[in-house]
Amino acid sequence: MPWAWAMFGASHTSAIATGEGPSCSRTSSCSYSAGSPSSSWSSPSASSQVGAAWGSGRSAPCSKPAALAGNLSHLLNYSLQRTSPSEEYWRLYVLKLSDDIGNFGEVRLPLLGCLGVSWVVVFLCLIRGVKSSGKVVYFTATFPYVVLTILFVRGVTLEGAFTGITYYLTPQWDKILEAKVWGDAASQIFYSLGCAWGGLITMASYNKFHNNCYRDSIIISITNCATSVYAGFVIFSILGFMASHLGVDVSRVADHGPGLAFVAYPEALTLLPVSPLWSLLFFFMLILLGLGTQFCLLETLVTAIVDEVGNEWILQKKTYVTLGVAVAGFLLGIPLTSQAGIYWLLLMDNYAASFSLVVISCIMCVSIMYIYGHRNYFQDIQMMLGFPPPLFFQICWRFVSPAIIFFILVFTVIQYQPITYNHYQYPGWAVAIGFLMALSSVICIPLYALFQLCRTDGDTLLQRLKNATKPSRDWGPALLEHQTGRYAPTLPPSPEDGLEVQPLHPDKAQIPMVGSNGSSRLQDSRI
Repeated sequence: MPWAWAMFGASHTSAIATGEGPSCSRTSSCSYSAGSPSSSWSSPSASSQVGAAWGSGRSAPCSKPAALAGNLSHLLNYSLQRTSPSEEYWRLYVLKLSDDIGNFGEVRLPLLGCLGVSWVVVFLCLIRGVKSSGKVVYFTATFPYVVLTILFVRGVTLEGAFTGITYYLTPQWDKILEAKVWGDAASQIFYSLGCAWGGLITMASYNKFHNNCYRDSIIISITNCATSVYAGFVIFSILGFMASHLGVDVSRVADHGPGLAFVAYPEALTLLPVSPLWSLLFFFMLILLGLGTQFCLLETLVTAIVDEVGNEWILQKKTYVTLGVAVAGFLLGIPLTSQAGIYWLLLMDNYAASFSLVVISCIMCVSIMYIYGHRNYFQDIQMMLGFPPPLFFQICWRFVSPAIIFFILVFTVIQYQPITYNHYQYPGWAVAIGFLMALSSVICIPLYALFQLCRTDGDTLLQRLKNATKPSRDWGPALLEHQTGRYAPTLPPSPEDGLEVQPLHPDKAQIPMVGSNGSSRLQDSRI
């Protein structure tokens, strides 16, 4: 437990302060000024350093003031680098963090159990596809707003909440030219909105053909951004209270990534009255948010597999496909539950889930607007909605969005910095694996383009390129009733048009056939 680690650090402080003679009093005052008696040290090796300097239960000789000053300086360096009990509980008990990304150590059984339970819940919620997940999402998508509102009301009533909110709303203009800020912002938008993940396309495929996707996109975009801003007020109001309680600046307690969700914010909740209640609500909200995201990602992968195979057997056995994908996801997640799992998690988050999304979204904009053609795309939208997209969206799709995404991509590459976790610098081979993970999803696009170019008919390379960038013959709405305009099928003349249909072989037996209008006519049996 967190207080166990605090007592562990305090016991070292007490052991140091049990010496004899005048040097004992100096050590006692030094250790108390470095932190409160309940503070723990960042490294248990501090006790070994002090033990080596001061001896085991013996006073340091006062006849060597230079050595004494050096030992006190060494002691201060260790004691001032202390960490909070929440961080020690997170690193030393939950993660049992190893010293290197290549040192996997043991699999953390509590984390493995949580991983298994999560995948079981996801599979049970998706066992019937969107029919079952759609009902579950009504709860997983709305209840977090209830929790956010409860935490917001509690947070803004705390002392120092205004300071935290002011820090949250004050822009830091010196960071506006840093590419990492824009890259993180793009990753946040892509992740929260689901852009370039395939989830939006997957879920939209279950809508009706004439569904008002224009209205839905406006509502989703505004709600997403408003939720992020609202959650910022909730987070920084309580972080401001924590900073006021500790007497430090808000920037000292603010964190990002796993440190914010599992260290900084939970530690702030422990300072509130009835802290177990607020912690329970907060982590329950995190679980619901994670499950809701995983529903969409798993359904996207299952739908892609089923649609790509497309035969009757796999349509009937979609549940088994869902089970297979869930089992594969669980097995692939086992390395992340090891002692080096947090290193791999951040590696995938920084490379596979950020850089590749920017590249894929840029390729999507260029391909749709300039290869498929913006006129064709606008006509398709008008056919579904009944009206063309507004001029603002046309300009954004053609010029603004590709330019901004390309700008972020270029400056991310120019100002690239290797990934770090706290003070740990990732080795070169781990960074190389990160780039390979990022390229694994991007390289499929040019490889498939070359594959299509090679199998397309044409006498010259230019002719093949033109034919490869044209839509296929079966491109268009799936249902016949929606195939209108340029997608209208060309039907052969029917008997109702006044043309006589002659049998191929008059000597063959003829059987009556009933037409679509109910009239009977004779037709050759072989036809």
